[in-house]
Amino acid sequence: NICEVHRALKDPHQTLQNLARAQLETAKRAGFSDAHIASLLANGASEDLVRGARNSFGLRPFVKRIDTLAGEFPAPTNYLYTTYNAATDDVTFGERGTMVLGSGVYRIGSSVEFDWCGVSAIRALRQLGRRTVMVNYNPETVSTDFDECDRLYFDELSYERVRDIYELEQAAGVIVSVGGQLPQNIALRLHNNAVRVLGTSPHMIDAAEDRHRFSQILDRIGVDQPAWKELVSVEDAEAFADSVGYPVLVRPSYVLSGAAMNVAYDRHALREHLGLAAAVSPEHPVVVTKFILGARELDIDAVAHNGELIVHAVCEHVEDAGVHSGDASLILPPANLSQEVMDRVREIGRKVASAFEISGPFNMQIIMQPQSDSEPLLKVIECNLRASRSFPFVSKVTDTNFVDAATRAIVGEAVPEPRDLMTNTGKNWPYTAIKVPQFSWTRLAGADPFLGVEMSSTGEVACFGKTPEEAYLVSLLSTNGFRLPAPGKSVYIGVDDLTDPRIAQKIANHFAAAGYPILTDCESTRDIINIKDARVVKLDYVNRHALRDAVFDNNIDFVVNLAKRRPDGKLDSNYNMRRMAVDFAIPLVNDQRCAEMLVDALDALPSGTSTALYGSQPLNIETPVAVKTWREYLEMRNVD
Repeated sequence: NICEVHRALKDPHQTLQNLARAQLETAKRAGFSDAHIASLLANGASEDLVRGARNSFGLRPFVKRIDTLAGEFPAPTNYLYTTYNAATDDVTFGERGTMVLGSGVYRIGSSVEFDWCGVSAIRALRQLGRRTVMVNYNPETVSTDFDECDRLYFDELSYERVRDIYELEQAAGVIVSVGGQLPQNIALRLHNNAVRVLGTSPHMIDAAEDRHRFSQILDRIGVDQPAWKELVSVEDAEAFADSVGYPVLVRPSYVLSGAAMNVAYDRHALREHLGLAAAVSPEHPVVVTKFILGARELDIDAVAHNGELIVHAVCEHVEDAGVHSGDASLILPPANLSQEVMDRVREIGRKVASAFEISGPFNMQIIMQPQSDSEPLLKVIECNLRASRSFPFVSKVTDTNFVDAATRAIVGEAVPEPRDLMTNTGKNWPYTAIKVPQFSWTRLAGADPFLGVEMSSTGEVACFGKTPEEAYLVSLLSTNGFRLPAPGKSVYIGVDDLTDPRIAQKIANHFAAAGYPILTDCESTRDIINIKDARVVKLDYVNRHALRDAVFDNNIDFVVNLAKRRPDGKLDSNYNMRRMAVDFAIPLVNDQRCAEMLVDALDALPSGTSTALYGSQPLNIETPVAVKTWREYLEMRNVD
């Protein structure tokens, strides 16, 4: 059994040199990977050495079909898997298809967006007349529908398995840039072991993932970025933070969704975050950068071919910089950017595409730092040489399939001509689309409903509108669990020392004017919002029964928590306020810019569409604006 195989391999006298073929075959049939076997053997064997020994013995996995008809009839499907517990293959090889690596399991940071990218890539390849091979192992995806590709391998996305399938299929190449971070992480290793990775060079992918090398390249091409330093020691990091001033951002390399990325506002937090970043990505450097307060973030999705920019889209974040792009609300076209800024963003994209010799998709995040007497400063903070989770969004809004264009650029066939979709966006776009995040806080007991640099959302909703305010309100109302407060109920407001007092006052004044009683958690918050009739209600978060009664007695039906500092522990009042909202199914707004956008959207609503009451104002709470289809909005653009 597995335990016996494990003990045999871990024997201190068992080395790769004296490992018998039968013993290795038994281990493979028991499900041991090459990497696992290497870790158990004495004398420091590596995964590649185990693979070499396995090949010398003629041991390889066999390809079998998944029986979709329960054995009642022959099932000649292309639904395949690999196994060592077989003696023959169910298929023949030699078609030399193009492999596309999927995104694997759904989790925070990798969801249906990357599945759409994988399916779009497969469809583009088939339109070009290429045979296609999809590798993915998530039955929830469309990419694991065997009608979508010529061959589907329901198998793990590991270096070992991808290389096995590549060699068996004698594939024409592998596309690693449409499945999120997982395929990216093995791209360089595949390339270094004679696997033909299509599109952007894996060496360039590695350079973009390595924070230090990436920053050096930006310096070389004259693209601005926040001040940065590669971590050598905690003392050096502290000295750097002291020189540029807190807050600073701790950024590990080769991670998905900002894992272990944190903002440090003081030395204690910096030491804590450095330890976490080093633990999450121990084989790669950690970079500390200056974190810019009060800035906004731009998201750029683009496609290039041989270093030339083909198409791009610029999205503006509603939230301040410091919220992960996967948790941010994106506005397309941007509502607050001048054409001069749009042109500068495009030039940055052109320089980056050329410097990294990109052929395929890429995504950038740019900090826009306002200046009192000139155009804002633009600083690049990140670049991923792959499709991003916003590719489906920008493709829908612009009616241009970015992944289709990227796939053609990757294989170098029927590459579309370069065009600028972002020219004169104010005149050419009679609509705005906004993508807002969907969270699953109720399923994560004790998790802090806080927006930061590490991603937390598990989905998203995008809606169109004639204005940004209309699109934002419809998108927000479309998310699961969000609603406007019922008439006569109370709005509970919390802030911290980083909250903008102007925004806090604006939010409180809006809800008070709409007829809602305003509650705060402390006297200082009441002083900040400056509402005459606001009451201070201090809740007992420890006693859940007393908390439930207090929420009911005070008619709390909407929570606005504008705190920007991540708490150190669960005794923090703002954490408890946010968690209380989630646990009691009370709508929560947890970002000051989003709260401001919400009240702006409510103020901008046209009269005459009411069927219910919002506070003391007439409003249709469910659908406050007319509903139109995606095609109707696109036709509006074509007409104009």
